[in-house]
Amino acid sequence: MKLLTVFTATYNRGYCLNQVYESLVRQTNSSFIWMIIDDGSTDGTALLIQEWIKENKIEIQYFYQENQGMNSAHNTAYANIKTSWNVSIDSDDYMPDDAVELIIKNIQNLDSKFAGIVGLDRDIKGNLIGSQFPDTITQSTLSDLYHKHHVKGDKKIVYRTEIINKYAPYPIIEGEKFIPPGYLYRLIDQDYVLKPINETFVIVNYQKDGFTKNLFSLYRNNPKGFALHRVLKIQLSKNSTERFKNMVHLISCSLFAKDIHFLKQTKSPILIALAFPFGLVLNGYIRLKTNKIISL
Repeated sequence: MKLLTVFTATYNRGYCLNQVYESLVRQTNSSFIWMIIDDGSTDGTALLIQEWIKENKIEIQYFYQENQGMNSAHNTAYANIKTSWNVSIDSDDYMPDDAVELIIKNIQNLDSKFAGIVGLDRDIKGNLIGSQFPDTITQSTLSDLYHKHHVKGDKKIVYRTEIINKYAPYPIIEGEKFIPPGYLYRLIDQDYVLKPINETFVIVNYQKDGFTKNLFSLYRNNPKGFALHRVLKIQLSKNSTERFKNMVHLISCSLFAKDIHFLKQTKSPILIALAFPFGLVLNGYIRLKTNKIISL
């Protein structure tokens, strides 16, 4: 039985999805399934994937749904994954040839206190994204890696399926299509740790229509999703600086959403008052940046 599902949520990415496919065909360990969640593509993605299924070089599972956004696509993946482990690889990224082999090596006999393992990202030129994990760390929550151990940059997590399904699915908000992935990761952090691995699990290839380059637009168009994440981060923050920073963002999100009930959930009127001017400035800055994007 295969151990790992590599799942990819995609929307009109037929022009670059072949990078994922070709990298998976090259894997030195074939004990995985590639699950593709097609979130309503209209660019011929389905025909492309059918050709790959006919080639029969790797096991592929294909699911199509009407366009509902990344979180819904991830929910569909979590509901259908049958393997013990899973990892999400974005449609514009791909895996080094030995990534699956390294993942399977490091999940073997992993203690039950570990929700999974976390590895490194590199860009297409081979440069490390951010920093490596300190060699002294053998276990950590994702939050502590960044806030306590000062790790920098995007990292790739491989989760136990049974554990992530304790916290999934992502909430679905009417009229919006995005909640930061960290929402689920923060919840898992409360009960489990990760094992840091200084090995590269993914090569990132940022696209003009991708999450990283369109963060401000996502923020403005999905304010309730971002606000939900900020409320959780405020509730789980371990220091006043982190609480203040997240409150600034929550105020900005609430202004975009024209909804103050997220602020009420924090039960922090003094913090709201202190952070409000900064949240107002942040909101204005994001409006300015996204208005420029719209006008281009």
